[in-house]
Amino acid sequence: MLRRSLWILTALALVMAAASCRSTYPRRNPTGEAFPTVRGEALDGTAVVLPEVGRGAPLLLLVGYEQNTQFDLDRWLLGLSEAGVRVRAYEVPTLPGLLPGLASGWIDGGMRRGIPKEDWGGVVTVYGDAKAIAQFTGNADGLPGRVILLDRNGVVAWFHDRGYSVGALRALLAAVAALAT
Repeated sequence: MLRRSLWILTALALVMAAASCRSTYPRRNPTGEAFPTVRGEALDGTAVVLPEVGRGAPLLLLVGYEQNTQFDLDRWLLGLSEAGVRVRAYEVPTLPGLLPGLASGWIDGGMRRGIPKEDWGGVVTVYGDAKAIAQFTGNADGLPGRVILLDRNGVVAWFHDRGYSVGALRALLAAVAALAT
């Protein structure tokens, strides 16, 4: 009986710890602000420092806070591909909190199973520095992706967090074109 009680108390403590490890930050538009320097790892094992990896050219970041955000980000990627957009882009699964960091190998393995190997270099997971991104864009209502276009200096030139739409894609295309001039 004592063993069972200890197990229940331990399980309850773990659940409470897990719940307290993830903070929610209000959504915000960071246009005009410098993107925070964060470290992540591409699914192919390459260490990536954002936004440094894009210095000198525009960089597009498609940030997702939840697994279900993938549908929104896939629509963005398809739209960008169909429109022929030529800008370096990364999908950035951003998982703040202690538990995601501890389960990073398992989470990344699951992503690798669902993403073709030739695309692994374009998916950069951020765990340890995820809080900085969550505070920067807000992670409240994490279902729609955060689409962030950075200028050549790592400053947010365009931001969208309301889900994919053709109108938003056109606005992004105009912003990319403006940065090319």
